[in-house]
Amino acid sequence: MSYQVIARKWRPQSFDQLIGQKHISQTLQNALKNNRLPHALLFTGPRGTGKTSSARILAKSLRCSNAVDFEPCNQCPSCLDINLSRAVDVIEIDGASNNGVDAIRELRDTVGYMPSSGKYKVYIIDEVHMLSTSAFNALLKTLEEPPEHVVFIMATTEAHKIPQTILSRCQRFDFRSISTRQITDQLKEITLKEGVAADEESLWMIARQGDGSMRDSFSLLDQVITFANGPLTKDNVIQILGLTDRALLLETLTALTQRNTTQILEILEKIHLAGYEASLYSRDLLENIRNLLFIKISGRGETPRSVDSMLELPDSEMRFLHSLAVDLSEEDIHLLFDMALKGAADISRATDPKLVLEMMLLRMSQAPRIVDLATLMKGGSFSATAKTAASSPAKMNSQENSAPPKKENHQVSAMGLNPQDQWLQFVQKIRSSDALFAAKIESLLFLGKKDKTLDLAIPAKLSFLKDQLADSSVRSKLQELLQAHFGVGTNFQIQVTKNETVGTSAQAMAQQKQKVKQDELAQKVAEHPMIKSATTAFKGQIKSIKSQQTS
Repeated sequence: MSYQVIARKWRPQSFDQLIGQKHISQTLQNALKNNRLPHALLFTGPRGTGKTSSARILAKSLRCSNAVDFEPCNQCPSCLDINLSRAVDVIEIDGASNNGVDAIRELRDTVGYMPSSGKYKVYIIDEVHMLSTSAFNALLKTLEEPPEHVVFIMATTEAHKIPQTILSRCQRFDFRSISTRQITDQLKEITLKEGVAADEESLWMIARQGDGSMRDSFSLLDQVITFANGPLTKDNVIQILGLTDRALLLETLTALTQRNTTQILEILEKIHLAGYEASLYSRDLLENIRNLLFIKISGRGETPRSVDSMLELPDSEMRFLHSLAVDLSEEDIHLLFDMALKGAADISRATDPKLVLEMMLLRMSQAPRIVDLATLMKGGSFSATAKTAASSPAKMNSQENSAPPKKENHQVSAMGLNPQDQWLQFVQKIRSSDALFAAKIESLLFLGKKDKTLDLAIPAKLSFLKDQLADSSVRSKLQELLQAHFGVGTNFQIQVTKNETVGTSAQAMAQQKQKVKQDELAQKVAEHPMIKSATTAFKGQIKSIKSQQTS
């Protein structure tokens, strides 16, 4: 007898053997038990996920004379004939080769005949999307109102190509891609039954390469078993399937996260000696960085979330990525992913992909580390005192803003000031009420105060003020304002001087006070624990201080 490949030998023969399609098998079994099975079913989904196998199992469930709760016995003549594709009353039609209207007309003519045995005649149309428009039109009436003894089961990988008139007459079942872990478990079981020794890592690599298809994974397993001619190892799988060594990928990931350029050079030599394809290597590296980010995010917070179903990795690899993610920030992993993604795009367009891969890895190994501010501050001199003081500026500001403004009594407050500060306060008061008059006196030099007389001087460069201040109305107004501020009996005298160092103008006084205030603020800011911690962590210095306006 000729050799039977694993995909055929270990094809599921009952619903409980169907892997990864529990939602399909449960629905069909319930429909059979409750006598609610539709006359037309459409099985759609990716290749190798069990569509045709499910159609045959359903046919056996309908026709098996020894079935218990519609579970086929797989031993009676009817079940054996269906397993061997020779059953007279289970007609399998290849839609790809019988896609014309004539084939459907022939089907329509034979539908009315009763089954030779059992209660049902089952038509399984595989790759039904390949039928022509005319063939679909010829099938419409029969599909909608078939004889009671007929069940149509149609299978396709491209349901979008089937006309809506056909879809509306069928009950649709969507098959899903099978998880890598489920495929690995199935491969492990088959190798045990076949007597083939295989390590878990090699089976994971085969399952991952199967990309959700059980049939593809079976075919790859068959190929690797033939090549190895003995125990299956990781090296066998890598060699026969041309895959990237997972250990080298993890070594690359470690070197990148540690920014170890020397180790990257050694890895590049290994890639060159192994002859890996640059595009394949960059794609696998992208996937590993993505896995690392998922693990980092899943461990954040008080209640870590499980991402095992999304990652589908061996336990040993999961543990390794967990240990690697501890000292990394999410932003740093994002940076590595963005650089790898750009590199992968450049590799696909490059005339020399290996050269681009080398530059990509070296660039990533020299990229600056990105650390979030909270982590950086924790790692720096961010003391408990700084944390306590973090809220104090805002608290102080809110208290200052909420405090009602005090009405200044300039006359009273002036009594406790020195004459120079009294003059500045006087000019500022005039500016708030009469800016034009204040402009005439703010440039006057204040020489001092003797008894109740203020000595003022006009700088030589502003000699034009002499004529303005000589006006009787201006002098009278100034006299009145001075007495209101300094008290009754206050007088003044004004002279012109060429020596501007003998006194100070109100304008210069205000600037000097503003500078002193800014220096005090800068010193206060620089001594604040949070600012000290930030400058230490970032190795920086304060360039400017700006007040934030709050509404």
